[in-house]
Amino acid sequence: MKNVPTLFEWAGDQQTFDALFKNFYDKVLKDDLLGEVFRNMSPEHVKHVSHFVAEVFGGEKLYSQEGGSHAKMIGKHIGKMLTEEKRQRWVHLLLQTADEIGLKSDPEFRSAFVGYLEWGSRIAVINSQLTENTMQKAEPMPRWGWGETGGPYVPAGE
Repeated sequence: MKNVPTLFEWAGDQQTFDALFKNFYDKVLKDDLLGEVFRNMSPEHVKHVSHFVAEVFGGEKLYSQEGGSHAKMIGKHIGKMLTEEKRQRWVHLLLQTADEIGLKSDPEFRSAFVGYLEWGSRIAVINSQLTENTMQKAEPMPRWGWGETGGPYVPAGE
């Protein structure tokens, strides 16, 4: 391919991400393990997560235009004390939802998709153990593509 599409383009469009996260959070709220964590989420939570992930995958910068940033997303996890069990359930339910809505299932896309979920959810668990957000406000939004991992983990602020 001469013009390799972004993960966002390959997945579909913003409606694809909106449907994925709407259906996913409907499942999360009914889940015995995760329901408690998300019970008091804001009415805008689903939209913000959808816009964040779509932007990370190369979609429009809707999350950033709404005043969001990587530091703000990190800040949402501070002090939540997430566990590995909760992280695994979150990833499992999101992958199950992806299958249910018919998200692209080719190996290359799913490899990149799962790679991002693993990377991002593990960072969320690490940050959830903190009491304050040490990420600089000007930290750029992550960008995810067809195989990059972003390099070795370095805690924010180092």
